[in-house]
Amino acid sequence: MDAVFRALASESRRRILDIVKDRPGCSVNHVAGFFDESRINVMKHLRVLEEAGLVHSEKQGRTRQLYFNCVPIQMIHERWTTEYSAMWAGRLTKVKYRVETKRGNDG
Repeated sequence: MDAVFRALASESRRRILDIVKDRPGCSVNHVAGFFDESRINVMKHLRVLEEAGLVHSEKQGRTRQLYFNCVPIQMIHERWTTEYSAMWAGRLTKVKYRVETKRGNDG
């Protein structure tokens, strides 16, 4: 679990997870296109995510296809929540997002 928390501590790595989650099977070049930093730095971030089990890559010819693996995050969630608290947390999260969206539309 420490590796997952370390991986998620970086804003760049969280952004990479968002990109890979939104486009399963995307390439390293696709992900690197979202960053101003070098492709090598992006690859270092991907290595940390892979070591934490959050990203899985498959070599396809000369490219690597990237896939998001939510299992480590789910395991953390299950460790500290009960079925009852998860239900309420989900409902409260929906309320939070609605309020924030309404605030953004009123602003």
